[in-house]
Amino acid sequence: MSNFVSSPGRIPSDAAQLLNSQTSSSFGRDNSTPAQPILYSEDLPPHLQLQQQQQRAIAGRRRQIAVPKVVDVTGEKVRESFETFIEEFVDPEQADDDWDGKIYLAQIEAMKTYEYSTLYVDYQHLLSRENGVLATAISEQYYRFSPFLLKGLHRLLKKYAPSLLHTSLLHNTEETVSETSTSSQANERVFQISFFNLPTVQRIRDIRSNKIGSLMSISGTVTRTSEVRPELYRACFTCDLCSAVIEGVEQVFKYTEPTACPSCENQSYFTLNVSKSQFIDWQRIRIQENSNEIPTGSMPRTLDVILRGETVERAKPGDKCKFTGCEIVIPDVSQLGLPGVKPQSVKESARGSELSSGVTGLKSLGVRDLTYKLAFGACHVASMVNKAGGNEQLEVDLNDQEVFLTSLSDAEVLQLKEMVKDEHIYDKLVNSIAPAVFGHEVIKKGILLQLLGGVHKQTVDGINLRGDINICFSAAGLTAAVVKDEESGEYTIEAGALMLADNGICAIDEFDKMDIADQVAIHEAMEQQTISIAKAGIHATLNARTSILAAANPIGGRYNRKLGLRSNLNMTAPIMSRFDLFFVVLDDCNERIDTQLASHIVDLHMLRDDAIDPPYSAEQLVRYIKYAKTFKPRMTKEARDFLVTRYKELREDDAQGLGRSSYRITVRQLESMIRLSEAIARANCTEEITPSFVAEAYDLLKQSIIRVEMDDIEMDDEERPTGERQSQPSERVPPVSISYDKYVSIMNMLVKKITEDEKNGGDGLRSIL
Repeated sequence: MSNFVSSPGRIPSDAAQLLNSQTSSSFGRDNSTPAQPILYSEDLPPHLQLQQQQQRAIAGRRRQIAVPKVVDVTGEKVRESFETFIEEFVDPEQADDDWDGKIYLAQIEAMKTYEYSTLYVDYQHLLSRENGVLATAISEQYYRFSPFLLKGLHRLLKKYAPSLLHTSLLHNTEETVSETSTSSQANERVFQISFFNLPTVQRIRDIRSNKIGSLMSISGTVTRTSEVRPELYRACFTCDLCSAVIEGVEQVFKYTEPTACPSCENQSYFTLNVSKSQFIDWQRIRIQENSNEIPTGSMPRTLDVILRGETVERAKPGDKCKFTGCEIVIPDVSQLGLPGVKPQSVKESARGSELSSGVTGLKSLGVRDLTYKLAFGACHVASMVNKAGGNEQLEVDLNDQEVFLTSLSDAEVLQLKEMVKDEHIYDKLVNSIAPAVFGHEVIKKGILLQLLGGVHKQTVDGINLRGDINICFSAAGLTAAVVKDEESGEYTIEAGALMLADNGICAIDEFDKMDIADQVAIHEAMEQQTISIAKAGIHATLNARTSILAAANPIGGRYNRKLGLRSNLNMTAPIMSRFDLFFVVLDDCNERIDTQLASHIVDLHMLRDDAIDPPYSAEQLVRYIKYAKTFKPRMTKEARDFLVTRYKELREDDAQGLGRSSYRITVRQLESMIRLSEAIARANCTEEITPSFVAEAYDLLKQSIIRVEMDDIEMDDEERPTGERQSQPSERVPPVSISYDKYVSIMNMLVKKITEDEKNGGDGLRSIL
């Protein structure tokens, strides 16, 4: 030990020879690279100089003992098998005389052409090779073999596409790449292998610790996304004591420094060399269980998903996605602090006399048991397009109908064709909606048309015209919210109900209980089908392509027939104008209807499912709706003229005072009639809208708008002249009233009678009186 001690700034000759012969780094440094000169700095404090000398002495003694590297033999075999699979696999469905069908070699060429960094591997192709041995090994120990798979991919790229390995040498020749193979790791491209098409999909609730590190697929709804940030992938450090450069330090879920300097055994003083380090895009999203997977009475489970590289920004809040990757365990650092105490950094005073003496206990230091939490590292993200009862994507091509039919069995296709040929398919579909609910045929029609929806259109200027139908039975959490991440402290967007129901239907109860400010927040979502956020420095426009099915209670709990619909609901006029259909559910006393309703409810309790016999089952109804939504019906000239005539009638009735609220009949109601006509045409699986479909839409709209706007007509006697005085006060006689429907029927009969009398030469109204 005494032989290595010298004055500051100088190195003994024997120690210098020993260190200069052992300066090659065990972290990937090339032996041919000249070693960095090891010099002491006179600016270092004396205690660091002494520590440096001691560490150099220990390093010299350790290097005299050769330590063999540990080699994972199984991992190397997996790498060789994977390389053979990529080079030799042939897809029999695509192979022909002009092409050998080696799809993965062709994909490597495409990666070279389009500068991609991800190789997509079909898991079913792995299962078809070697009796699935390679697929089983990767599936069961994916986290262990992932570095070997990436190493195999690097070897293949070096063989078939060497110009893709370095980002700064994309346009150079292969000879130049080979000559500069020892360039800095910062120029090396980070590659990924993405597996997809796994046979099973796990639910979030079923994930357990015995699946950590294994390859699996999970599904869920994206509720929160973070912004894309750079992540330190492989770091390059410089030793502060001997200036040695240490490359290729892998980062394991946190900022990781080298365990020790290979030259001087320094374990604490390192500086990150950013220019020579590798970074990769990183994003964290949070997914929630799908609504159909949550058990009754349970809270939905959530899970954080980590995306890297080209998989970032593949999922948006509200999307239902399938993620393929492995389950990982990361430290839960948010549990280390004291509850209710904000963590803050404290600078220690330089004067030792000011330091407090003694230890006050671990509680004051904020020490907690280190816990871990589960996360999911995804290598592949796929959107789940086929959703039961939900709308398909807006951009639908003509081949979607053929693709949907090919996904069905022969028996299902035959059954679907028989349903399409049925002349009374529309009425049977209506009767199949909520068969356990007695009556309310008009409301069931509206819900069926809402499920089918209209045709989404886009103007030349790029403005989207919604095709979804909003129905109403007489805020944050509903649209979207900006929340602060508990770990990073950054603000992220958390999806609300409208975003989670994207391409589906959002059912909102107690709609009238919302504040006016909350109702204003959904104006844009109901008409433009987007949600704009401008909070906490985040400016974003998110999709909310959903139909709204809302239920509201009248003011005071009872519907006042003497008042209009607007006076009975605590809703603003702009919100009401955005609904296509309104239905008022009244509980009128009717002996015949009450008897039928009571009998229906009792039969449900006695016979359960045998008490109802809908024309089609729920599976048949869902299958038919999916098929019907592949149609894009267009308006014929006859239907167009009929639609214009009916709209003029609605406007005339409104102008003559037959409608209580003139704000109701606007151009939005014309668009509602168009959407309803398109939905009825879809229900009949036809590409043309006929006048009969427009008539059905007009009747449905008129029943939902006009009927509820009318009061009962009171038939009072004329008032007595004020000069007449009664000898004694008469008893108050209750006014006689008739419904608006009877009033209109009597009025039409009188008009018809007067018209006939005038045609026969009579005096019309005078002759009747």
